[in-house]
Amino acid sequence: MSRPASQPVNTAVSPLEQAMRDYLRLRQGLGHQMADAARLLPSFVAFLEARDVTTVTIEAALQWCQQPAPVGGLTVAPRRMTAARGFARYLAGIDPATQIPPVGLVPLHHQRPTPFLYSDADITRLLAAARALAPESRGLTYYTLLGLLAATGMRIGEAIALDLGDVDHQQAVLLIRESKFGKSRLVPLHPSVMTALHDYVRARADFRPPAREPSVFVGRTGKRLIYQVVAQTFRQLLTDTGVGTDAPRRPRLHDLRHRFAILTLVGWYRSDEPVQPKLPVLSTYLGHREPSSTYWYLSAAPELLALAAARRDQTRPGAQRGGRS
Repeated sequence: MSRPASQPVNTAVSPLEQAMRDYLRLRQGLGHQMADAARLLPSFVAFLEARDVTTVTIEAALQWCQQPAPVGGLTVAPRRMTAARGFARYLAGIDPATQIPPVGLVPLHHQRPTPFLYSDADITRLLAAARALAPESRGLTYYTLLGLLAATGMRIGEAIALDLGDVDHQQAVLLIRESKFGKSRLVPLHPSVMTALHDYVRARADFRPPAREPSVFVGRTGKRLIYQVVAQTFRQLLTDTGVGTDAPRRPRLHDLRHRFAILTLVGWYRSDEPVQPKLPVLSTYLGHREPSSTYWYLSAAPELLALAAARRDQTRPGAQRGGRS
């Protein structure tokens, strides 16, 4: 019995999706950082098309922004609206029926979430669980990736964006290209971290299937790791190890960055080094847009607050004589 002829696959792109692609291509070509929009707008276009809405309307944009999101916390709705508004401005030049959502329709209630402070034991358990992942190449990839995040405080997006050419094995330095705020920077590595990364890159050359992209970290298909897969794997590692089970807030990948910053500051305080003059250095290393983002860490951990208070008391007039200011 002969097989029925396969049905042709409809690969046509809708006018709205094509307009989104043209918009992103135009803005990126002008040098704008469009990572958020590129991640969010496909969902918005799908939302509109599922409701037979052929252009952006204020009502549809608001409904989409208020949908529950799997990740992102309090800032998801404002970021969605920002993406939708930018797309609407572009569409308005093509379709006069387009409605541009006004600024302030979804106010930004920005509040830094309290970071989960991983202990040394937590990190050990997570790395051991990562190394045990199958197949062996996947285990080595996640072991090295999580170790790099914990040891450098890099953003996960920066780590998975690394290409082989961004690793200077001789100087033990990473080149972070145009990260969150469009800045590039150099990140020096501890010799032990550089050794681990070097060993991974050597092992990566023998992965099967072979790597298909120049990215440092590759997944099971040989292509660059993507955030959604890394986040899902990390959540599974948390479940398997029990790390953060009793915490009021589930640990995040980004909390590895917080841990690095806080441990750096604690180390400076404990060694009696001048902390204030060094904060801009830490800010540059972390790729913060402004030092105020780094100053926030001074109040992010109880131990830091106690050390900062003790340092303040020591520098008060009369402190060495036991007097009070």
